[in-house]
Amino acid sequence: MGRSDADVTGRQIADGKGRREQVILGHISGFYGVQGWVRVFSYTRPKANILAFSPWQVGGDAGWCERALVEGRSHGKGIVVRLAGCDDRDQATCLLGAQIAVGRSQLPLLEEGEYYWGDLIGLEVVTRDGATLGEVAELLEAGTHDVLVVQGEREYLIPWVRDRYVLDVDLALGRIEVDWDPEF
Repeated sequence: MGRSDADVTGRQIADGKGRREQVILGHISGFYGVQGWVRVFSYTRPKANILAFSPWQVGGDAGWCERALVEGRSHGKGIVVRLAGCDDRDQATCLLGAQIAVGRSQLPLLEEGEYYWGDLIGLEVVTRDGATLGEVAELLEAGTHDVLVVQGEREYLIPWVRDRYVLDVDLALGRIEVDWDPEF
């Protein structure tokens, strides 16, 4: 995956064509004070990288609205922010639980062979022999190597080790080829 995932791990929001237009960077997890500030759970690494993006798309299944990031900072182990249009706790109430996304065009370009985690979610995983294992459901940060969590007839945990277990990633075809025994 390269280390570009250190900037944004992100989750994807796909349009009807499967094209990924927005990347979810976190969600609003609670209030902070009475002046409209909210707590943010960031999916970026490091967590404070979420503060580098503005405007944010805030929402979910019910719809999205654009909100400018007025100010924000690290606070303890988390992030707190104030968004445009939220000047008191009552105005911030509608934001609780909302996801935070940015447009793909706001993300830094990647080097060849680097991928945002969100680009890998949903890709078909096949062995070098052509056996389908399933789809990438999520990725885990596991010390030395990140791990693909593949859901199919059963769950597979495949270490992200290029040229050893992960042989090829083809985003255009929507698949990852792996060297993995389906019985393992």
